[in-house]
Amino acid sequence: MKETVLITGVNGHLGNNLLRNLLKKGANVKGTVRNTKDKEPFNDLDFQPTYADLLDKNSLLSALDGVDILFQVAAVFKLWTPNSQKDIYEANMTATRNIMEAAAEKGIKKIVYVSSIAAIARKKLPMNPDIFNDEKENIYYRSKIDSEKLAWEIAKKNKLNMVSVCPSAMIGSHAVRLTPSHKMLRMALNKELFADSQFYINWVDVKDVAEGCYLAAIHGKKGERYGLGTSKAVGLTEVIHIAQELFPELQLKTPFKMSKRMLHLSASVFELMSKFNKKEPMMLKSQVRMYYKLKQDMDIRKSERELGYNPKKGPEAIREALIYLNENKNII
Repeated sequence: MKETVLITGVNGHLGNNLLRNLLKKGANVKGTVRNTKDKEPFNDLDFQPTYADLLDKNSLLSALDGVDILFQVAAVFKLWTPNSQKDIYEANMTATRNIMEAAAEKGIKKIVYVSSIAAIARKKLPMNPDIFNDEKENIYYRSKIDSEKLAWEIAKKNKLNMVSVCPSAMIGSHAVRLTPSHKMLRMALNKELFADSQFYINWVDVKDVAEGCYLAAIHGKKGERYGLGTSKAVGLTEVIHIAQELFPELQLKTPFKMSKRMLHLSASVFELMSKFNKKEPMMLKSQVRMYYKLKQDMDIRKSERELGYNPKKGPEAIREALIYLNENKNII
């Protein structure tokens, strides 16, 4: 890759793995962070991050100087905050508007916009990345659906060469802090999964998503969406079984399966508690309604065919991530 690229949010999980991927390929990489004094994500790299704040358009215009390809990675990945409308929805919408308008002003040659599995319809399985999700009950999901649609609106208005990629639940290496996806695996290792919620998650190795982003920049066709997940979802009981095989000394027990009614009741209690303690609920009612017994299999054939995307299977990604988390207990 001879072009100069910019990755937003290189201190985040995907951003950091994408940075490492592109540096190994010899690319000229710029990467943005809000706090340039925090060197922890780059301690082992010869790399100096660039300041930019997605809520500050002028800083983005400056960061985009001399850039050919933009990887719009940075986004709020939280399912709940005490002020979810502002902290999640408005933040992701404003960030998308600012970076897309800045890219248009700078005449960026190609944009890889990182969306989410949250923006893919799940009414018909396997999930088809060409079909937008219209279920917006969960505010994080609503933010990802609406922000990607906004990105496409700005791209089409300004005739930008953009593709979007929709990663599933990313797990694995170079995590500075726990994402919601990682938290579930950490809870499994810590014996904190009190029951099997019968959620079937589409787990994917973050390194495979990083490679998929690179492939989208090289081979992705203008105006297309690409799913960056795995073909088969994996349930929590199977996650525990993998952990049991890896770490028999932990004496992990297989959790009992909880009914949808009991899950919904538990989530109601967790949400009520959060109003008082201002801590994220262990589970949300919207998650129960969206995820219960839904096997989030993804149709990745277009990504395989057009990009050359070739991810490891979900169980292997889980195995590697569990080993990584067990070796890095300091990640919280």
